[in-house]
Amino acid sequence: MLAKFTIAASALAVLAGSPAHAQARPSTSFADLALPSAEATPQEAYVRSVARQAYVWGWPMVNMLNRRARITQAPHPGLLGGVLPAAPRGQIGMLHDYIEPSERFIACPNQDVVYGLGFFDLDTEPVVIQVPDFGDRFWVYALYDQRTDQYGQLGKPYGSKPGFYLLVGPNWNGEVPEGITGVMRSPTSLANAIPRIFQNDTDEDRAAIQPLINQVVAYPLSEFTGETKTIEWASAPDIEAPDQGGDAETRWVVPEKFFDQFPEVLAMVPPLPGEEAMYAQFRWLLDVAAKDPALKAAIVDEAGKVEEEIITPFLQWKHNGRPAGNGWNRSTNNAQWGIDYYDRTGTARSNMFDNRPNETQYFYTDDDVSGAALDGSKTYAITFPAGQEPPVNGFWSLTLYNKEHFFHANDLKRYSLGTKNATLQRNADGSLTLYAGTKSPGADKESNWLPAPEGPFSLYIRAYWGKEAILDGSWTPPRIEVMP
Repeated sequence: MLAKFTIAASALAVLAGSPAHAQARPSTSFADLALPSAEATPQEAYVRSVARQAYVWGWPMVNMLNRRARITQAPHPGLLGGVLPAAPRGQIGMLHDYIEPSERFIACPNQDVVYGLGFFDLDTEPVVIQVPDFGDRFWVYALYDQRTDQYGQLGKPYGSKPGFYLLVGPNWNGEVPEGITGVMRSPTSLANAIPRIFQNDTDEDRAAIQPLINQVVAYPLSEFTGETKTIEWASAPDIEAPDQGGDAETRWVVPEKFFDQFPEVLAMVPPLPGEEAMYAQFRWLLDVAAKDPALKAAIVDEAGKVEEEIITPFLQWKHNGRPAGNGWNRSTNNAQWGIDYYDRTGTARSNMFDNRPNETQYFYTDDDVSGAALDGSKTYAITFPAGQEPPVNGFWSLTLYNKEHFFHANDLKRYSLGTKNATLQRNADGSLTLYAGTKSPGADKESNWLPAPEGPFSLYIRAYWGKEAILDGSWTPPRIEVMP
């Protein structure tokens, strides 16, 4: 019986192609593969199908190109239009307080941190960015490449020390001068930095943070002396800005111009492993369109259709991330997208420049617990049971946005509630109920109220430096219920 089993096992091994019996498979590199011919005369429908994929894939990177082009026109570090940090290439601008509610340059801003922003060309000129001693205050410098992935680790969650950090590009091979605390290499030359420094909602903390943020300065490596540079951000002159474009976010990707800018993306951003074939298809698309005006018109037309049919619907939170319970969705693969093109493009349209999951988890919804759309004509109770506020090492907040993902201007000048607020009133059982709606829930509840616009709005939870229950998904966001 044992002999029969041994023979049978051996036969199965042969059928399965075991190493002892299988023929060696030829190894083929990408360079050996046939590529699509630029001499082909494809039908328009096929060209349109490739154009759709190219538009969705390339949207975040064209977005980055155009943000850099606009922000780096700043003649000096300061606030663009008095509201958005901006600076010449190789530097950053810093806010000196929470971001203004009139801001329309980037969707889903928050009023929990003091922001900075700067864009770089790190192969041409590496950048030094300064880190002061923030003490116990939460801080993180999010460093993004052109794909909108973060690179490097710089912040309180990483135990980063004060000092001078050098940001370099993928092809930079220069010498690191003495006095540099650490080096962080971006996978792409186009990169940016967005420092975030926590500030609570008091005049005392606004004053206390000023000497710290005045040391958050970035500059080209050629200007590094080993001495700390300071800029008094509260006094930095504003930079004139054009109109931001109405109530919606500034239009950073224009469908009619996308395929004129797309070749630059393919040249600047190297393919990830496995993306070589996709790059070949996209380059072929550009070749055949360049030779045939009718096909060029077709892909431009298709870009407009994709913008309307695929990109714009990402403003609905149900199309972002994955379900998190009680009608909420949560971010997925944020700022470490890899080949998750769906979530990368969705985030670039709805709330660009997320932090990594270990730095921040985001929870968002357009609906109450019953699945009905949130509407300012109603008043909602959002209750965290006792001990069930977001478990974090950093801080958390609940922000209310209008349908375009911006703040709703209100007399209280209140756009978010959370760790930063010392005046929140808890219920007798230790639970915390926050309220959202156009009308006040009553004088005794007004400290916990987020004023809403008439019509649709959304709610958004940030959990900075989440504990295990945030990271593993076992924490569930609160129920959102209509008050009687």
